[in-house]
Amino acid sequence: MCKNSWKTMKTRPIKTYSAAIDYLYHQLPMFQNTGKIDKIDLRKIKALCNWLGNPQKTIRCIHVAGTNGKGSISHLLASVLHTHGFKVGLYTSPHYRDYRERIKINGVLIPKSFVTKFTRKFQEEYSEEISPSFFELSVAMAFEYFKQEQCDIVIVETGLGGRLDSTNIITPILSIISNISFDHQAFLGNTLKKIAKEKAGIIKKNIPVLIGEYQKEVWDVFKQTAKKRQSKIYKAESLVKTNVSKNKIEVEIKKDSFPIKFDWLADYQLKNLRTAIGALHLLDSLMSDFAFNPAKIKTQLPKLLVEWKYIGRMQLLQKNPQIILDSAHNLAGIQEWQKMIHNQKYDRLHIVFGTVKDKNPSKILKMLPTSAKYYFVHAKIPRALKSEVLQSKAEEYHLYGKAYKSVAQGLRAAKLSASSKDLISVCGSIFVVAELV
Repeated sequence: MCKNSWKTMKTRPIKTYSAAIDYLYHQLPMFQNTGKIDKIDLRKIKALCNWLGNPQKTIRCIHVAGTNGKGSISHLLASVLHTHGFKVGLYTSPHYRDYRERIKINGVLIPKSFVTKFTRKFQEEYSEEISPSFFELSVAMAFEYFKQEQCDIVIVETGLGGRLDSTNIITPILSIISNISFDHQAFLGNTLKKIAKEKAGIIKKNIPVLIGEYQKEVWDVFKQTAKKRQSKIYKAESLVKTNVSKNKIEVEIKKDSFPIKFDWLADYQLKNLRTAIGALHLLDSLMSDFAFNPAKIKTQLPKLLVEWKYIGRMQLLQKNPQIILDSAHNLAGIQEWQKMIHNQKYDRLHIVFGTVKDKNPSKILKMLPTSAKYYFVHAKIPRALKSEVLQSKAEEYHLYGKAYKSVAQGLRAAKLSASSKDLISVCGSIFVVAELV
C-alpha cells in the first residue's frame, strides 16, 4: 500500500474513466506492475463483496485455475458457450493493453462508464477499515457487472494460485485446473506438490473438477482433495481424444467424433482445446439448458477467439518475415514455445526477449537456443528487469545480442536485421508482448 491510504484519496473525486484507471493503477497495490503482494487471504474480497450485496452468489459460473493455459481454456469455453445462445461473462487476468480486457460479456469489453461509476462508488461509500487491492477491486467489479447484466454463465479465471485467490469466493458448477508448473514460487511453494495444493484450493464440496493435463507427480494431490470434498474428478484426456492431421483436429468424445479446423496447432493449445471440449462435455449434464453441439465450432473456433479479443498467445503479427508473439514466461511455457519454434520453417531465428526482475531468469535462459540472434528488452513497468542486466546474464549461457531501451526498439532492430524468410519471436514476459498487440 502506498503512504496515502485510499481514505485520504476521497478528496480527489473520480469523474472520468482516466481518473478511475489512475486510481486503480496507482493508489492500490498492483502485483502486475511491482511483483510484490501483501499478505494473501480472503478477508478483503469478502468484505468488499459483502458491501456490494455479494453479487458472486447470484451468478452461475465455471472456475479455472492452473499455471499455464487457463486463459486459453477460459476464452475457448466462453466463445463456444456464446455460440450456443448464452450471455457469457468472462473474467481473466492480467490484461495486455486495456484494463477492460479483464472483464467481457459476449466478447465486448466492460464499458468505461461502468468502471468509472464503480470506482467512484467505492471511493465515496466504502467504509471498511481493511483496504482492498487492485486485484480485489477488479474481481468485485467483475462480479457486480455480471450480476447487473444478468449473465447466463460466467467463466472466472484465477489470478494467483487458487486457495487464497480473490476469485475463490464463488461456488461454481464446475472447477477446472489446467496444469501445474513452477511459477510464483515465493507465494505458492517451491515444489510442484505445494503449488498443486494451492491450485486444488478451488475444488469445492460436491462440485466436479476437471484436470486438463494428467501429471503423475501431482495427481494424488488433486485426487485426495477431491475425495475429501466429495467431488467427482475427471481427466480431460480420458474424456476427449484428439488426432491431428495437417491443420485439422479430429475430436472424439465417447462414440461421437467431429473435425475442427485450426490455424494454430501448438501442442499446448491442443491440450487447452482438449480441456475445453472436456468441460463442454461435462457441462452437457451439469446445465439443464445446455446441449453441446460440435457443429457450432467445427470451422469457426479461430474466428470466435478473435471476436473475444484473444491475443498474445502464438499471435502472428506479420508475415515476411514472420513475427510471432507468445506470452511464454515460465518453464512450462518456454518448453511449449520451444516445440512451436521447432515446427516452424525459417532461415534464421531472431528472439526479442524480456523478463521481470522478481523471477530468476537462469532456468529459462539455459533453455533458449544459442544459435538465435537476441534483442534484449524491458517493458515499461517498474517490475521489468533492465535489458542491460538481462543481456549480461544471458551471455553466461552463450546467448548473444544487444540491449534495447524499449520493446519497440528491439523489435524494430530485429525487423531491420531479418530477411523475409527469417522468423522473429517475441517472448519472455506478458508485459513485453503487451506493448506490441
